Amino acid sequence: MAATCVVVMGVSGAGKSTVGVQLAEVLGAPFLDADEYHSAESIAKLASGTPLTDDDRWPWLARVAAAAREHAEAAAPTHTCVVACSALKVAYRDALRATRGVRFRFVYLRLAPALLAERLAQRAGHFMRAVMLSSQLETLEEPRADEAGACVVNIVADMPRAAVVRAVEHALQGLG
Repeated sequence: MAATCVVVMGVSGAGKSTVGVQLAEVLGAPFLDADEYHSAESIAKLASGTPLTDDDRWPWLARVAAAAREHAEAAAPTHTCVVACSALKVAYRDALRATRGVRFRFVYLRLAPALLAERLAQRAGHFMRAVMLSSQLETLEEPRADEAGACVVNIVADMPRAAVVRAVEHALQGLG
């Protein structure tokens, strides 16, 4: 059975980790947070308000892909894992897709910028600062309808977490 990795993607504040943890529970799969695979240098850059460059991101994505493959392959009987990862550009998603032995599926959590800013203002204890939101939104290349293995879930302010997870499950079923 081929390993599958479901990437819950989006900008900071979208709810990737929260939704990812709950989705992993529903699927009976391990959960990984891609933030844990950033280098110390990248975390320091983000904490200082400096956006990451592609040169910062490529080795990080390679670490995320390797960990996702390892966890998905080890996750019997489903051979599935869930990863919270920004995966902002098509090229980043393509780099993950290029991982041998793993089928990647991407679920983009789309929220209004005002809601994202509100969520980030309320979040404490995370290295990603609210001032970085505009940089992430500028970098973001939303999945298009013709992007293989990718879908979009629209989230509104008062949407309960359980409803978001159900919407993600439904969107994944549409990917096959």
